[in-house]
Amino acid sequence: MPKVFVSDLVLRDGHQSLIATRMRTEHMLPICAKLDSVGFWSLEAWGGATFDACVRFLREDPWERLKKLRKALPNTPIQMLLRGQNLLGYRHYADDMVRAFVQKSADNGVDVFRIFDAMNDLRNMQVSVAAVKKAGKHAEGALSYTTSPVHDIPHFVTLAKGLADLGCDTIAIKDMAGLLTPTAAFDLVKAVREATGLPVHTHSHATSGLASMSHLKAIEAGASIIDTCNSAFSEGASHSTTESMVAALAGTEYDTGLSLPLLEEIAAYFREVRKLYWQFESAFTGVDPRVLISQVPGGMISNLSNQLKEQGSLDRMDEVLMEIPRVREDLGYPPLVTPTSQIVGSQAVINVLTGGRYKTITNEVKLYLQGRYGQAPGKVNPQVLNLAIGDQDVITCRPADLIPDELDKLRGEIEGLTKSEEDVLTYAMFPDLGRTFLQERNAGSLAPEPLRTIGEKNATTQTRSAADEFRITLHGETYHIRLTGTGHGSQAERPYYVSVDGVTEEVLVEALNEIEVSTGNDNAAKPKSAGSKLPASGRPRPSHAGHVTTAMPGTIVDVLVTTGQKVNAGDPVLVIEAMKMENEIQASVAGTVITLFVVKGDAVTPDQALLEIQPG
Repeated sequence: MPKVFVSDLVLRDGHQSLIATRMRTEHMLPICAKLDSVGFWSLEAWGGATFDACVRFLREDPWERLKKLRKALPNTPIQMLLRGQNLLGYRHYADDMVRAFVQKSADNGVDVFRIFDAMNDLRNMQVSVAAVKKAGKHAEGALSYTTSPVHDIPHFVTLAKGLADLGCDTIAIKDMAGLLTPTAAFDLVKAVREATGLPVHTHSHATSGLASMSHLKAIEAGASIIDTCNSAFSEGASHSTTESMVAALAGTEYDTGLSLPLLEEIAAYFREVRKLYWQFESAFTGVDPRVLISQVPGGMISNLSNQLKEQGSLDRMDEVLMEIPRVREDLGYPPLVTPTSQIVGSQAVINVLTGGRYKTITNEVKLYLQGRYGQAPGKVNPQVLNLAIGDQDVITCRPADLIPDELDKLRGEIEGLTKSEEDVLTYAMFPDLGRTFLQERNAGSLAPEPLRTIGEKNATTQTRSAADEFRITLHGETYHIRLTGTGHGSQAERPYYVSVDGVTEEVLVEALNEIEVSTGNDNAAKPKSAGSKLPASGRPRPSHAGHVTTAMPGTIVDVLVTTGQKVNAGDPVLVIEAMKMENEIQASVAGTVITLFVVKGDAVTPDQALLEIQPG
């Protein structure tokens, strides 16, 4: 029997980290027989972003993928990543949804459920763990590893004991940003093992370059399972290389017993598969030790950079990086993972750009401070709490206790399109996207996004053209971009308004060189002058105090007023989704709403008046 077991992540986290979760099932199945014969403790093959990517980009039924993988891997446990009460979506779900989703996942082939919560709030994990145990499957409780004054070893040991009390079979140390150092790994694993007696499973992204050393020290401290990834999809933003760790442990008391020649055969297959996805490769997935200093994951830094570019304030990045720890401290040191990384990062940007800390507070920060995401790890700043929610009550119960059962309601909403209970769960994860997916599936019109050929990659052309719709890949995430308009600005710098996966953003472009591009239509080739009264949307530019606008590009998610309605200055009139956060837009003056220029769902930018108020 080997002393150390290996979970390989090539079918999930490996390609999620390096090619934006784009690997198709058809390219997984041919190698499954060899993967199945290796002797892995588990193969992580489902959960995380794979469900979303299957529906959104690959146009595959994620449940069918799971069934096919289960059939192709009869001897190896399939592992999935589950976000506790958030499942695989982006909100808390009712308990009946959690139980149903876990049961169907188990029925279709998941053996090991790694369950975590962004806040490390055990209450958000208890129903998932209980459902896994009821299904007769392996429940692995995960500690979301981070660093702060409150995230010390006793803190994590308390959480680990709580997971053991919930009935977890193993404890995972989930280091999603690559912050774990070898010494910290040794001390934490040793303490968790002594406190719980449960097997410890370590997971560490290689972003900082420390993952392999951390795994080795964790093993020396008693970790019995490690996460690695086949070399074709390892290192950098991904994970330590499976073959390298197997070789490092061979002949020692920790020998994994895995065959290097077989692993190399698998790597040769996946190297060829990876070439097919060249269009989703990113130049920003290598080692980035800055995370050890800033404690801000690389993906979060790229998001902050985009936010500042939208405001023409990229030169203020250092100020934002200094503000993030302060906001995080004010909010009680939440781990910087989705969604808390967006919550903290967006508020830090707003604090810097508005010239006053918490002059504007996002709706998500307000919900966080109300306890809607769970309990903060540390003490919240009482002044910030008062500014954000005043005398509103802070909930102390488990957030999902306030959500009534919803499965029957969801069944009714999607009646006529579903063929199974799994279809209902797909719709529940992503209602708009799921409905469209089911409609197209029933019509037989599902088609994945195309894979461009190697010939296209190498082709050269004599024709110069300018794209107004394209994809970019950054830090392992791929975005669909469409140019929707341009704003006014200097000849050197100008804002461009673009749609990113359907969400409007603003990008400040500094022209360093210009070429003339012929479109075959002289009129179409001429941009509107910077002094044009109307932007491309047809909405007027803000010209007086009664014109209400937005400080950042986004999408209107709610209109709170009607024409003829009287408002006071500061009253909320619109809700906009920007930077993945919802924010209220307030009336600029007291008076009467005389014109609405937007409806729910409209994409808007800062150069547009969204409504007009007649003062008085």
